[in-house]
Amino acid sequence: MQKRRLGKSNLEVSALGLGCMSMTSVYGPPADRKQMINLIRAAHDLGVTFFDTAEAYGPFQNEERRGGTNSRPEHIKKVAEAALRRLRTDRIDLFYQHRVDPQVPIEDVAGALKDLIAQGKVRHFGLSEAGVSTIRRAHAVQPVTAVQSEYSLFWREPERVLLPVLEELGIGFVPFSPLGAGFLTGKIDENTKFDATDFRNHVPRFSPEARKANMALVEVVKTAAERKGVTPAQIALAWLLAQKPWIVPIPGTTKLHRLKENLGAVDVSLSESEIEQINESVDALALQGARLPEAALKMTGL
Repeated sequence: MQKRRLGKSNLEVSALGLGCMSMTSVYGPPADRKQMINLIRAAHDLGVTFFDTAEAYGPFQNEERRGGTNSRPEHIKKVAEAALRRLRTDRIDLFYQHRVDPQVPIEDVAGALKDLIAQGKVRHFGLSEAGVSTIRRAHAVQPVTAVQSEYSLFWREPERVLLPVLEELGIGFVPFSPLGAGFLTGKIDENTKFDATDFRNHVPRFSPEARKANMALVEVVKTAAERKGVTPAQIALAWLLAQKPWIVPIPGTTKLHRLKENLGAVDVSLSESEIEQINESVDALALQGARLPEAALKMTGL
């Protein structure tokens, strides 16, 4: 497995990580616990050293949390202690603020992480779904190692403002939903029925009408995949990896064959002309639907 360094930090991880959210929530009922443990072990055996989990990915199986935000320094430290206990480790390599808390100054959050890092309980500070002003303010108190947000051929907004700021500050980028919540795999169309508990039922861009309109994007990815003799998922991930050397996507899955397929993307090399061709084709599309429901968008700092 290839390795990448997150920004200018000394945190080196596998070029692709494994997002663990879908194992216990959001994309339907929780998967079988034993099978997911086996999947995590298989990922490690295949060279994955970067696993993304959170207390929010319940119900009480990834880690424990009931939702909402609470970034008061005393709570952050309690959460860190609880995570150390659940994960059976003496330090957390990368500890994110999962969502920006509008009730707590980001300087206080960064100060709490600075204390945890000084104590050796945390090695690196990360932010998720934070805007550039928040990132700069946090970074001034405690250097930020990584920022996590959605980024894929289905959602390229980070290219406009976020990526230039991360490059300037030497911060790594961890794209979640790098396969567009499954859409870029080519396995979803307007007739696909999601489980009643699947969050995509409430996402505007996953309405049947939006899916039908956005199939043009899938065709672009499929065409590129056919030319390379690889899968659409591998093209989508290879495209992300080609954007910057400090980008580490974290595709999630509950299936071993999908895990192996995703990891195969690190061996797919796209030339500048191939990337340009994909970009031009995608730029010509008018994709439909917001990436999150309105209430969820308000919880981001973007």
